[in-house]
Amino acid sequence: MQIAGLNNQTVRQHNRRAIMALTWRYKRLSKSQLAAHTGLSIPAISKILDELVGEGKLSHSSENLSSRGINSGHYQIPIDGALILCMDVTPTCIESQLIDAQMTPVGDFSHIKVNAPTPEALLAAIEELWRQQQKCWPGKQINLALGVHGQVDPVTGVSQTMPQAPWKKPIEIKYLLEEKLRVSVRVDNDCIMLTLAEKWQNDSNRQDFCIINVDYGIGSSFVINGQIYRGMLNGSGQIGHTIFDRDGIACDCGRYGCLETVASLSSLKKQARIWLKSQPTQSALDPETISIRRLIDAWHEGDKQTVQWVEQAANAIGLTLYNLLNILNINQIWFYGRSCEFGEKWLQTIYQQIGFTPFDHGDAIRTRQTQIGFGNLTRQQQITGIGYLFVEDALVQA
Repeated sequence: MQIAGLNNQTVRQHNRRAIMALTWRYKRLSKSQLAAHTGLSIPAISKILDELVGEGKLSHSSENLSSRGINSGHYQIPIDGALILCMDVTPTCIESQLIDAQMTPVGDFSHIKVNAPTPEALLAAIEELWRQQQKCWPGKQINLALGVHGQVDPVTGVSQTMPQAPWKKPIEIKYLLEEKLRVSVRVDNDCIMLTLAEKWQNDSNRQDFCIINVDYGIGSSFVINGQIYRGMLNGSGQIGHTIFDRDGIACDCGRYGCLETVASLSSLKKQARIWLKSQPTQSALDPETISIRRLIDAWHEGDKQTVQWVEQAANAIGLTLYNLLNILNINQIWFYGRSCEFGEKWLQTIYQQIGFTPFDHGDAIRTRQTQIGFGNLTRQQQITGIGYLFVEDALVQA
């Protein structure tokens, strides 16, 4: 077995990346602040900063961040870089936020409904939003970062499956948009978008954490040792397609009894419609007009049948997460998606199924106990998260 050592060049590259990552996270930092974060000496920090400024990767301002003592201004990502239009894309809705080179929002957050019966119609809707921004920023390069529901190949930028779409074929989103718009395009799964948002904008996160998105389907994404784990074939995070009931109903993936078939919002809505049609006088809910919004309201109103469905779904999620925790020992989990509107009772039902993992004992209970909660990032922050694909690419080359 060959094990690579760390030579001076490798250590230097690591330190450069650390300084760049800190600057993207905190926007503006002085030499002393960078030294405190990295543990490097001021002379070592100064030498690396001079290199990065000379390469145009950082800029220096004489403005001091503190009025105490003598310091040499601060460092930041150059503001004159390309803008990034971040989008969360489905066939029925596109949410977007423009951000600058420092990953700071520019202008208003946008939520528009779209009608995309074909891949071409969806690409046209994306292009139209981009062209609207280009009119507002003439002469400025505006790159695209897209979070897409379903299975995505982040290397090729191909949307392989999009469960909410009426089509089944893959879409070469990255290639087609780059050819048409002549800008850089990054594409990844919408759960990766949420994970990037948490990784870069929530300082309380540990080195290992998990995002669970319970909405139309159920997706997840893991950060291990501070890095998003995708797996060799980019298939990591398919928690919704773990088998929960081997005798269950068919899933869109072709197998039977996946977690999505019993615990996603689409499965709850389907279950409600079937039951309501067979028991027309047993509930005030209408099978023809039942919506996810109505199911959430019925849960809070205490509708007996709805409570039973939602609790069964929460129990299924909890049992699946129990197995996940025992395998990976990731003990910080954040929930996103419309299912979060079920509230604390839904979350507690999930937590009760998990209990304490075999690793939550002794001092671990007090300091590293499994932490499960709702994600606190705003929707604007969540959409901005997909823009950090450009940051992570840049760090590889720092």
